[in-house]
Amino acid sequence: MAKPENREIRHSIQRRLEFIEFRLYWEGQINRSDLVDTFGISVPQASADLRRYQELSPDSIEYDSHGKTYRPTEKFAPLQLEPSGDAYLARLRLRESGFVGKGETWAQRMPEFSIVPILRRTVEPEILRKIIASIRSSFELKIKYQSAGSNTSRWRWIAPHALGFDGFSWHTRAWCQRNEEFRDFVLTRVLEVAESRSVEVDAATDAEWNKSVTFLLEPNPELSPGAKKAVELDFGMVNGISSIETRVSLSFYLERHLGLDQDPKLVRPERQRIVLVNRGEVERIRAKTKISAD
Repeated sequence: MAKPENREIRHSIQRRLEFIEFRLYWEGQINRSDLVDTFGISVPQASADLRRYQELSPDSIEYDSHGKTYRPTEKFAPLQLEPSGDAYLARLRLRESGFVGKGETWAQRMPEFSIVPILRRTVEPEILRKIIASIRSSFELKIKYQSAGSNTSRWRWIAPHALGFDGFSWHTRAWCQRNEEFRDFVLTRVLEVAESRSVEVDAATDAEWNKSVTFLLEPNPELSPGAKKAVELDFGMVNGISSIETRVSLSFYLERHLGLDQDPKLVRPERQRIVLVNRGEVERIRAKTKISAD
């Protein structure tokens, strides 16, 4: 009796089957050498993987003897993966930004592309490691921090409990002993981490982090009908409305990121294509959450 495949082997095979389907779906072809080069397996094992895929999806793949490659058939339908356009484009972004190598993206025949450069300082890994450790183990850190409101960096004690991304920079959400409130500390502004100590700060009391608020967006009413339709498509609006839920503590960043922190009456509609429909409700939730936090 054949021995059952162990979990590690099953996982490895599944990953290679997903890779085969990824190449078939996005690049229209797959070769044994693709599997060999990507996963470091033998040629016989690559052949076995392709046979296995053919057995699982017999109507989805065929061998092109002229091109000496496997191609998807007209009946091809993904079974191992759920194709995602956003995920594919994210791979391109990671590749262009230098965070992953070409082979790590699974995409080989990438289209010509480029992205707008983002000015961002690299987060020091040792500082990030200590902050993550403090989040996991709930202890306080003494950090040297350069705030925007001070001419010099200062030492302070903070108790991190989460990480957040504002669309441009990563920060840690932490209790600030000096100000006696929860605040955001940009990771690239943390210059040093000196020491740690035990602390009793309940993250559940960070109301602005734990409370959510929903933005209701619609096209700027001053836009032309065609421009409004384009905005609806860009933001995936349904019946002219798009809703975005976020934490109250992140809502200020989202508002700025979407260009909603300016009075639409003072900005050309082409520069502010969307408007916040429920601004009054958003402000009420923010004020109520701030009061409960205090």
